[in-house]
Amino acid sequence: MVGWFLNLVYLLLGILVLPWIAYQRLARGKYREGWGAKLLGLVPRRLDRRPCIWIHAVSVGEVNLLSPLVERLLREYPEYDCVISTTTATGMAVARTKFPELLVFYCPLDFTWAVRRAMKRIRPEVLILTELEIWPNLIWSAKRFGARVAIINGRLSKQSFRGYRLLRWIIGPVFRELDQICVQTPTYGERFCLLGADPRKVVVTGSMKFDGVEIRRDNPQTNSLRRLAGVSPDDVVFLAGSTQEPEEQMAVATFAELVPEYPQLRLILVPRHPHRFNSVASLLDEVDMPWQRRSELNGRGPDPEARVLLVDTVGELRAWWGLAHIAFVGGSFGRRGGQNMIEPAAYGAAVCFGPHTHNFQDVVENLLAAEAAQVVHSPEDLTAFVRWCLAYPEEAQAMGDRARQVVLQHQGATERTLQLLRPLLVLRRRNCRARPAA
Repeated sequence: MVGWFLNLVYLLLGILVLPWIAYQRLARGKYREGWGAKLLGLVPRRLDRRPCIWIHAVSVGEVNLLSPLVERLLREYPEYDCVISTTTATGMAVARTKFPELLVFYCPLDFTWAVRRAMKRIRPEVLILTELEIWPNLIWSAKRFGARVAIINGRLSKQSFRGYRLLRWIIGPVFRELDQICVQTPTYGERFCLLGADPRKVVVTGSMKFDGVEIRRDNPQTNSLRRLAGVSPDDVVFLAGSTQEPEEQMAVATFAELVPEYPQLRLILVPRHPHRFNSVASLLDEVDMPWQRRSELNGRGPDPEARVLLVDTVGELRAWWGLAHIAFVGGSFGRRGGQNMIEPAAYGAAVCFGPHTHNFQDVVENLLAAEAAQVVHSPEDLTAFVRWCLAYPEEAQAMGDRARQVVLQHQGATERTLQLLRPLLVLRRRNCRARPAA
C-alpha cells in the first residue's frame, strides 16, 4: 500500500513540475531522452545469464568516484556483470565515456511498475546506491527480487536529515531493508541510525571522492589540453569550474580587474550545465576582451589574443583542473551546496569557494582546518583572493601543497568500502543461480 501511495505522490508532483520540464525541454534541450526507461522501466534487457552488480550514480560527481571501485570489482569478480545507471544526461554522457564496455542506462523513476520492470530486465544480485539515492520502491523491489542492497559513500546533510525525519514512517522501514550502509563521516552515520537504520550495518568508511583523483599535473589528458589551449609555462591560470549563475560573471569581473596589472593571467570558465554554455558566451560577448570556445580549438587552434577560454564540452573538467594555479569551485554561491573541490586540491591549486558548501561539509572542514583553502563571501572577496595568489605566488603554492596533503591523508575509502561489499558478493557467488532474462 505504501508503494502505491508513493506512486500517487510522485504523480501529483509530476503534474506540478510538468510545465517546468516542458520549458526546460523546449528552451534548453534538457530531458529529451530516457523517458521510456524512467517512466516505464524500459531499460536495456540484460541477456547475459551471469550474476549482476547494478550500481546507481545520479550524476557526474557520483559517476566519477566509481572508477576505482568498478575497476576492482571487475578484476576480483570476473564472473559478475557490472551495469551502471544514472539519472541526468550529463551523468549518462560521462558514464558512457568512462565505462564504454559496460551496460549504461537511465535509472527508472520510483514508480512501482517502472522499478519492477527494470528489475526483471537487469536481474541484479546486488544493487549498490551511491551517496544519497534513497528510493523506497526501487529498494523494496530489489529486495523482493532477492537482491542485496548497499549504500556506498553515504551522506545525509542537515537539510536532507530534517526532510527525512518528517517521512520517518516511510524512510525507517526502507533503511531497515538495507544490507550495508557505508558512510563518509560519523555524523552521517548517526543520522542514518536516527532515521531507523540498523547500527550494526552502518560503517564509517570515509569519502570515496578522495580516491581515484589525479595528482600529477603532467598526466596525458591535462598535457593534451595544455597543448590544445596553448597554455605556456609563464601563464597563471585562474579556473572557475562547475559554475552557476552568477559565478561566471564574478570570475569575469575578477579577471577584467586584475589582468591589466598581471598580464600573465588567463581565465578558464567551465559551467556546470551544458544548457548554459550559450548564456555564458553571451556574457563574454558583452565584455571588451578576446575569448574563445573550447569547441573551436580542435579546428582553429588557440587564438593568441584570447586570454579567456569557455569550456563548452562535457566530461573534461577533471583534466582542466590540472592547469589551474588558482581554482574557484562553483555551485557555492547558490542553493546547490557546492561542487567537488577535491579535484583541484589534489593538483595542488590554491582553492577557494563560496559560503554554501553543505554537500561537501566534511571536505571543507578538513581543508580549512589545514589552511588549505579559502572561503570567499562576495565578488570582492574572490577578487582579493586571486590578487593575493598573484602577489604572493610562493604562499599560494604552499596553500596548494597543503591541499594536496589533505587529499592524500584521506584516501583509502574505496578499499574500506570494498571490504564491506565482499561478504554480499561472496554469499551471492556461493548461492546464486543464473536466472533467465525476463
